[in-house]
Amino acid sequence: MSDDNREPILRIRGVTRRFGGLTAIRNVTIDVPHRSIFSVIGPNGAGKTTLFNCITGFYRPNEGEIIFEGRPIHGLRPDQITKGGIARTYQNIHLFGGMTALENILVGMHSRLESGPVNAILRLPDNRAEEDAALARAYELLRFIDLPDVGDMIASNLPYGSQRRLEIARALASSPSLLLLDEPTAGMNLQETDDIMHFIRRLRDERGLTVLLIEHHMELVMNVSEHIAVLDFGQKIAEGTPEEIQNNPRVIEAYLGAPADQLHVGAAQKPAATGETAHGAA
Repeated sequence: MSDDNREPILRIRGVTRRFGGLTAIRNVTIDVPHRSIFSVIGPNGAGKTTLFNCITGFYRPNEGEIIFEGRPIHGLRPDQITKGGIARTYQNIHLFGGMTALENILVGMHSRLESGPVNAILRLPDNRAEEDAALARAYELLRFIDLPDVGDMIASNLPYGSQRRLEIARALASSPSLLLLDEPTAGMNLQETDDIMHFIRRLRDERGLTVLLIEHHMELVMNVSEHIAVLDFGQKIAEGTPEEIQNNPRVIEAYLGAPADQLHVGAAQKPAATGETAHGAA
């Protein structure tokens, strides 16, 4: 349910990123509406994660602009971008495995905490109040991800699907308005994937977030997305609604490798939900 009367929350304008002689993404332009679920798909190596890394400040574009909530961010550091309202997860889970679930979420709040080291050392009232509020919010996030009883568990001891949810909770701890999810169902079984699909909708509907999603699982993408952009060899080759993307011959040839009638959600036969393509590994 995008907010049609507002400017896009994220504008990517002609972004190009080169690594030596390799152009990972070339002249990519995308508008992401407020409170939408927007997916970026494409073969392995198409430039999807490079695009995420440009948005979040890990890479600086060689050309183009990235505008978030009306402000250019393509020259900012990752911590500045996080503080400005963008959070992300990763294709490979990035948790502090030796810390508890609760501690992982508290780490995610770092950019929002205001008490300085002197207040912390002296245990001044402002510091104690902020700590209490942070703990309350961390427990609330554990309830939101349906893991209310794991706060004291070591993160690495949690089941795989729970670790994925915990990583999302840690991203939510920074109070973003835009959440980037990089293959959130990677390694999950069908039930876990279905649970994540419903959870992504909750992020938008209950938290008011805009979600930008990279995902290889086509049934999830087609069910949960309102807008989809397709990258191939670093260039955007298509953009539109799920129905438009399903029936785009160039998309089918470049990425899906199957006839359009096999891609429709609910069809009896669907392509396997893997990242394997004719283009090979990323």
